[in-house]
Amino acid sequence: MMRLGLLATALGGGLFMAFAAARADEGMWTFNHFPAAKIQETYGFEPSPQWLDHLRMASLRLPRGCSAAFVSPTGLVQTNHHCARDCLQQLSSPARDLVQEGFYAARQEDEVKCPDVEANQLVGITDVTPQVREAVAGREGTDYGRALREVLAKLQRDCAGGDEAIRCDVVELYRGGVYDVYKYRRYQDVRLVFAPEEDIAFFGGDPDNFEFPRYDLDIAFLRVYDGTGAPLNTQATYFAYAPREAREGELVFTSGNPGTTERLDTVAELEYDRDVVLPESLVYLAELRGLLLQFSAEGAEHARVAFAKLFAVENAYKARLGQFRALVNPGLIDGHRRAENELRAKVAADPQVQQRFGDPWAAIAQAVAHYRAVADRMEVVEEGRGPQSDLFAYARLLVRAAEQRQLPDIKRFQEFTEAGFPFTRQRLLANTPISADLEKVLLRAWLVQLRRVLGPDDPLVRDVLGAQTADRMASDLVDRTRLADPAERKRLLAGGIEAIKNSHDPLIRFAQEVDKQALAIRRDVEVNVEAVERRNAGAIAQVLFAAKGTDAYPDATFSPRVSYGIVKGYEENGRPVRYYTTMGEAYGRATGAKPLALPPSWLRARSAVDPLRKLNMVSTNDIVRGNSGSPVINTDGQLVGIIFDGNSQSLGGDFGFDEATNRAVWVSVGAVKEALANIYGTTRLSRELGL
Repeated sequence: MMRLGLLATALGGGLFMAFAAARADEGMWTFNHFPAAKIQETYGFEPSPQWLDHLRMASLRLPRGCSAAFVSPTGLVQTNHHCARDCLQQLSSPARDLVQEGFYAARQEDEVKCPDVEANQLVGITDVTPQVREAVAGREGTDYGRALREVLAKLQRDCAGGDEAIRCDVVELYRGGVYDVYKYRRYQDVRLVFAPEEDIAFFGGDPDNFEFPRYDLDIAFLRVYDGTGAPLNTQATYFAYAPREAREGELVFTSGNPGTTERLDTVAELEYDRDVVLPESLVYLAELRGLLLQFSAEGAEHARVAFAKLFAVENAYKARLGQFRALVNPGLIDGHRRAENELRAKVAADPQVQQRFGDPWAAIAQAVAHYRAVADRMEVVEEGRGPQSDLFAYARLLVRAAEQRQLPDIKRFQEFTEAGFPFTRQRLLANTPISADLEKVLLRAWLVQLRRVLGPDDPLVRDVLGAQTADRMASDLVDRTRLADPAERKRLLAGGIEAIKNSHDPLIRFAQEVDKQALAIRRDVEVNVEAVERRNAGAIAQVLFAAKGTDAYPDATFSPRVSYGIVKGYEENGRPVRYYTTMGEAYGRATGAKPLALPPSWLRARSAVDPLRKLNMVSTNDIVRGNSGSPVINTDGQLVGIIFDGNSQSLGGDFGFDEATNRAVWVSVGAVKEALANIYGTTRLSRELGL
């Protein structure tokens, strides 16, 4: 069951079918259960363990929602422009807009640290399913939720061993059928090296988003530095650029971190998404988009500071709309229902299985019903419809950090455990610019929504708003808070609970008032919804394992996965869609007006650019959001592209995969080479990439 705060992109397929052996090129596979033999049988190439190890070690996760890869021996990282957009905006000023103008560090000393970017490299996977099952055996309700939270926190802490350079996550696979500890090496000194202009990174703008053909150079280069302040030595763990572009029919792989999918959800969960979550999400996002568009229209500086949030909202709206269209297609849920009824009949026919597991589908349906009753409060104070204000986010993190860090590690929320806190702390202490004008708009919008959704007589509404208007309160909170200053946030964080208790900052006090109910509803949902869903989804998984084993891929969890496919076009509305576009076609499509305006650098260099150079390509790789920035690799382990999107048909991929039409969309390395050499003249960067 998705929440409004989780933006998954991705068609078709049922619960049982998703657990069956994957069809065609379907699947987001874990590194430790990769179908190498199936690939050999289908394509005549079998990835060796060494090949997969190199793929894993050269790939990266960016915890704010993207993927990346090392592409040189000295820590150079390739990802999407839109994955580096927050960094670009944080480093911008009214005098210099790096999002629109682009950036290039001609010398190493010109590389600039991104305030809150972290890169994670997966260095190990350990199966801890027996330990988790033992810890929760025989437990129900609150007791189950507490036992599960405690064992997960302990496993993560033991894995990291107190080393803040190590991050360990317990990854729940097959909806609780398997638990693995993923051990990452974390890098928090990440610096900006190169990014093109927004006009070419997002050429076509929102109308072309999730479409193909595309004509984008959605790419950026960062660099990871080690603890001594030197570029990280990645001699053994990087992807070299392929000497040629990928060809039609060629087998390619992508390693990335696909976000949460719901291919194994029950019918009750999918119906709730269709009937409640997605419609409400679309209304909310449309309202927020309108506010941001109005704010942006008030002047160039307003447009600059709101750009990243507006892009995220427009991207989320289009993704949600695609998911909604997939779920309202009766065939999708009907397919899930047939598969679910078939499996339930098998359980009912076996008294021993029935005695062991009961009716997990009914239990999950009850959990969904419970969530329906509390969803408005949960969403508006804690999750997807919660405050979008960065200042409020700082206040809430400081208040919770002070309280949570007093507790034993095993009793804390994930973001405050020893494993999760370094990333939270980095975000809190980052020197990122704050627009007071935008903060007032966002905070006011949330206060208006709080009163509308919960009602004026709700205790929380009365406590936080009283007799004040939303406009006056938002202005007062933003004008009087000191939390825009990272030094003040650092002081409060270091001072712990006493500093928070003694703080007179109005936003700290406001966050404390909100948290009185926010934490209560979060704990209620953890116990009565999430724990129930986990326990019973795990039971369903065990039933399926008895018949199918782990020869099927699990739902995505924003953890490292590998997919494979071939470079291939498709048909849309009865017409063929070619597998590539060219740089010359980008010039031909340009009108000179946004969103089809090429940047001046491209216009000046037109005569030097090879018009036949392939710009964007599509392949049958199974991806969803979170795969942005994923490297596309050929069988020689060389980089041939970088994922930046999926086509419109892929937007239902949260619920399944259709090889006939679902396509991953990526930038070809040929276009990257051409642009670096003949448009941007990035001699140092081109040399480092071996071009």
